[in-house]
Amino acid sequence: MALTATAYLAQLQALLPQGFAWPRQADAALTNLLLAWADELARVDGRAADLIDEADPRTTAELLADWERVAGLPDPCVEALAGTQTTAQRRAALVAKLTTIGGQSAAYYIALAASLGYTITVTEFSPFQAGHSAAGNALTNDGWVFVWQVNAPEASIVEFAAGRSSAGEPLRNWGNELLECVINRLKPAHTHVLFAYG
Repeated sequence: MALTATAYLAQLQALLPQGFAWPRQADAALTNLLLAWADELARVDGRAADLIDEADPRTTAELLADWERVAGLPDPCVEALAGTQTTAQRRAALVAKLTTIGGQSAAYYIALAASLGYTITVTEFSPFQAGHSAAGNALTNDGWVFVWQVNAPEASIVEFAAGRSSAGEPLRNWGNELLECVINRLKPAHTHVLFAYG
């Protein structure tokens, strides 16, 4: 927590020598000079305290663009859909980029979609095999081993929220282009993903 100008004034006055030449009254010229220095020290101290928040990607505001540059963001998918991310989504993408280790499981893609603001389920397909498949199962060939399906709502809606969004952002966004782009970019290369909505 940053010190106030009053606290800095008290510290500066405590450093003065004793005597009549060093007055400490509130209306003294020396006190006004020390108060000007105390104001600046308090301002610098406050900015240093702000830097602690800026050093954390979860709370950064002023340095968000620098954090994104270092992390290689925005994501190429987001660049293609320019202007569709809110400040909260940008922060979430940054934290995800810095902390995600990747994966190939359905749970990984469900969590990835949730970090983007989407609620999905994943359906995995397998080929029909005598002895393993049951009557009524779809007759598919071996190629279906490498196919999976993302089930999402017809249109996901992201709404503006005070404290989470910034001035200039739309009050509401909808669409699933970001979800499709990110999933297709991060899916295993040998697989094919289908998207089902509704």
